[in-house]
Formats: sequence, C-alpha cells, structure tokens
Amino acid sequence: MKKVILGLFIIASAVACKKIDNGFQSDYIRYKDNNIYAKRGLILFQSDRINADGSTPPYKYKMLNLRNVDGSPLPKEFNTEYEITLFKPGLSFNAETDTTIELLNMKRETVKRLPMEFNETSGQLTFNRASANLPLGKYVYDVQMTNPTGTKLYPSLATINVVDPTTDDLFTITDNVSNAFHDVTGAVTPMKNPQITCTKISNEGARAILKMVDKNGKPFNPKTGEIIKRGDRPVFENYAKFNPVTLTDTAMICDFVIAPFPLTKYITPTTDWGFLMYYRIPSQFVNIDGFPSSLGTFSVNPRWSWQLKLEGTYVIQVKFTDVTKKN
Repeated sequence: MKKVILGLFIIASAVACKKIDNGFQSDYIRYKDNNIYAKRGLILFQSDRINADGSTPPYKYKMLNLRNVDGSPLPKEFNTEYEITLFKPGLSFNAETDTTIELLNMKRETVKRLPMEFNETSGQLTFNRASANLPLGKYVYDVQMTNPTGTKLYPSLATINVVDPTTDDLFTITDNVSNAFHDVTGAVTPMKNPQITCTKISNEGARAILKMVDKNGKPFNPKTGEIIKRGDRPVFENYAKFNPVTLTDTAMICDFVIAPFPLTKYITPTTDWGFLMYYRIPSQFVNIDGFPSSLGTFSVNPRWSWQLKLEGTYVIQVKFTDVTKKN
C-alpha cells in the first residue's frame, strides 16, 4: 500500500511541475477573403482585419516578403513616398465657409505617403490616393504573428490584387433625358436618352471636360452659340465653385479642385435643383431623326444630373444618338 501511495505522489508531483502553455496560437489565421482587391487611387480603402481564429491576445502581426505572385521582386512603387493633399487633422470641407481656394487650402496640407500601410495590430491593409501609382497586378505576402504563445509564420497568407476603379467608383448618373423642342409651338417631344460616358484621362489635377457630340461624334461648339442656356435653369457653370468654366471649340472645362463634383446641390429660393443641368442646341445646328423639316424646326433640349467622385482629369461626353450636326 505504501508503494502505491508513493507512486501516486510521484505522478502528482510530475503533473504539478509540468509547464502549462500560456495561451493558444492557431495554425489557421485568415482574412475574411484572402484575395484583397485594392482599387488604386481611391481616397481611402481598407481591407478586413485578420481573423486570429481564437488565438490568445494580445497579438502582433508583421508583413514579410511582399512580392509579385510569380515570385519576382516587388515593384519599387510600393516603397516610394508620393505627395498627396489631405485635410489637416480634425478639419473637413464646409460648403458654407470654404468659398475660395485660399480658404480651402488653409484646411489642407500636402504630405508624403507610401501608397499602402500595414497595421501590425489588426493586420489591415490601408491604401490611399498615392496607390494610383501602383502597377496593376497580383502581389502575395507572408505574415508573422506573435502572441503570448510565441511567434509563427504563415506563408502566402493573402494576395493583393491591384486593380483600376470601376466606372461606378468614379462617376454616377442620376438623371438623363432629351426632348425635341418645336421652335414655334413650344411643343416638347421625347427623344432617345443621350449616352453619357465618363473617361478618366489622368490622375493629375481635378478637371471636368464636358463635351456634347452628335451621333457621329462631331462636337458642338459652346463658343459660337451651338450650345446655349435654357432660361434661368442651372447649367455647368452653376456648379463651378472655385474656378470659372472655360470654353473651347469642342468643350466646357471646369477645374473643380476637390471631389466630389458637383460638391453641393444648386438651390434657389424656390427650387432645389439637385445637380441638374439644362441646355439647348438650337435648331439651326441639328437634324433630329424622325423629325422632318415639314413638321417645322426643332431644337434639342437635354437635361442631366451626374457627379464625379474622385479628383483627376475626366472627359464627360454626352452623345445624342438620334441627332446629326448640320454642316
């Protein structure tokens, strides 16, 4: 009996002296989606946090060996600082008081930033406007995790897919119609809705180039009366907050400085116009399909509402698919 008791005592002592692991570290940490899609040039994009899969906190992550998915070296743009303009900490745009570029710039500063940052607490990736400089492609990286249990490496944990923003990320249309206006009777007849397209031609600046073209792509000239206002209704100029609209032979151009553009709705004492713009192309400059001269002369009356969401240089084209410009 004494031998049995002694044996139990020895076993209990061994168990008592055995080191107890300090927490848990999973082999299966992950993002919600290990394919991270970074739309380059957006003001701000953040990935999901890393899911630690029950690992004991606190934990710290470290990004290691960021590289091309084919194993080739990382493009230098990821480690290059670029100048971007940001609002100073705690400040933001105020339409009531920021009425000039000078007042706006008092709230902003130009800083140098890497296009991407890795948060060592959450594992999140953050991309800023400087990401417009990143080459399109796929990039993979490892993550090292440290917690009270120790340090562990997770090879090829996630893939960064650097892609261009979609049109919906850059531009939205909220209204778009056109009518044939009888010059004598004032009767209005619906036409085909114009085709409105937005093409980003540069990441630089903040410029909207507005063009109106016929079905063959021939532009109407705003400098020579081929495009005119419609009474007291709002036009492009009503949304030019910081710089006047300039006219060329083919387009109206606004340097809008800060997105979105238009920044604010156009509101008069009697009407909230939203972002609507109204124009007329006089009858002497157009032939409209389905409206023969025997019915009289007709002008083209378009109306639209759209908004640019990011800085950059864009061509916004309004194409009338049932209109031919007269020579």
